[in-house]
Amino acid sequence: MHKIIPVILCGGIGSRLWPVSRQSLPKQFAPLISGASLFEAAVQRAASVSETEPVIVCSSDYRFIAQKQSQTFGVNGNILLEPSRRNTAPAVFAATHFINSVHGDELILVMPSDHYIPDKKAFVNMVQLGCVAAMGGAFVTFGVKPEKPETGYGYIELGEEVSKDCYDAKRFLEKPDLRVAEQIFAAGKHLWNAGIFLFKASTLINLAEQFEPYMLASVMGSVDRAVKDNNFWHIDSSLWGRIEERSIDYAIIEKADNIKCVSFHGRWSDLGDWNTLGSQFPLDDMGNLVNGGVSQINCRNTTLWTESERVHLAGLGLKNIVAIATDDAVLVADASCVQDVRNVVDYLSEKDVLQAHQHSRDYRPWGWFESLVTVPGYQVKRLNVYPGAALSLQSHQYRSEHWVVVFGTATVTVDEDLLTIKTNSSVYIQSGQKHRLSNMTRDPLIVIEVQTGSYLGEDDIIRYEDVYNRVHEIDADQ
Repeated sequence: MHKIIPVILCGGIGSRLWPVSRQSLPKQFAPLISGASLFEAAVQRAASVSETEPVIVCSSDYRFIAQKQSQTFGVNGNILLEPSRRNTAPAVFAATHFINSVHGDELILVMPSDHYIPDKKAFVNMVQLGCVAAMGGAFVTFGVKPEKPETGYGYIELGEEVSKDCYDAKRFLEKPDLRVAEQIFAAGKHLWNAGIFLFKASTLINLAEQFEPYMLASVMGSVDRAVKDNNFWHIDSSLWGRIEERSIDYAIIEKADNIKCVSFHGRWSDLGDWNTLGSQFPLDDMGNLVNGGVSQINCRNTTLWTESERVHLAGLGLKNIVAIATDDAVLVADASCVQDVRNVVDYLSEKDVLQAHQHSRDYRPWGWFESLVTVPGYQVKRLNVYPGAALSLQSHQYRSEHWVVVFGTATVTVDEDLLTIKTNSSVYIQSGQKHRLSNMTRDPLIVIEVQTGSYLGEDDIIRYEDVYNRVHEIDADQ
């Protein structure tokens, strides 16, 4: 196979899979299937077609979780950090310019991080089929044979077959209404647009110069000014902020002539809503999907799903219902309405409901914490610190903290003192004291933190030292 540089895009939020997928932890990083995240599966797919580590494009908010999950498979490649979301065209332009600068005019495979493609062999074969056309200067897209009329996907109308399973792409259609989707399905000349692309760096740059010269110049300038921090590249925000939001489909693919489409013969889903996610799981005799701590009595064609160890979900006499439970939010919807779950998220956002965007569990480079109790005057959290990790050296003006070690051994800094706190022991930190929690062992560290004070906001923090270079960040605790 030709040398390929994979690019993994992590820009989506997956709001139609709320409450499991939220802005603080989008669906690509959540363990939705088989205990692994879709992003982790994408990293493994990238390794199946290339020995070169992928370039990952994501928001700064997700840089540490993307790094942590990719390192699970020994991948420690470059991560480009978008200052703000601008849809897929600027992200693809940025990755292409970066790769062209580092590797030269190589083949680039752009893949979303949130798709489910379990057949790795079929994926590799699909990419191989597209290499010849891409090396010849074509911009290659990949499509999936429709299983039914679907309004949630874009479509590619196929033209002449130019080689095995590789066609001229005649026309691109945005997500159609049901009537048009039924006509498309009956015609049998269209594929679902899988959102995966293969091209030489020079091919995309030439197309961008033709159709989006201003965007390309702004993106290239932003990337050229990027600040490197370990394997993170912080793209410059001044030029990036001038770029319009635009999809790669609209910016390039729908306008260009030399577009090819390779037909993918394997299972594929974008897991765009609870029905498509549920279709990947076995159903019981009554057509129900049950996941987690769930009980059902006399239910039909119903999804009952819980992510919480503390919430048992019971369904009685339900038909065509989707019920999803987490620690802090529950969704109950008619199965025919799951495409509109993002409207729920928008409504909750307008009401300033925290659960619209924020999970009870918050991931950090050192591990994660979750809020157990939050009331005026005090808050209780559970902290899980990874082996070898450490929180920042910090202080708080308005609150004091009690740390109780419930598993593992903690190394604690309090002003000038360095303490070892073992299981069933605790330490008290007064407001104003400099402190740090570290896990110097090879085992996880679990701590119960009780905060007390007049103000418990996450922005009450002063960082003095931080191994993750977050000293000047004030948007998050720990």
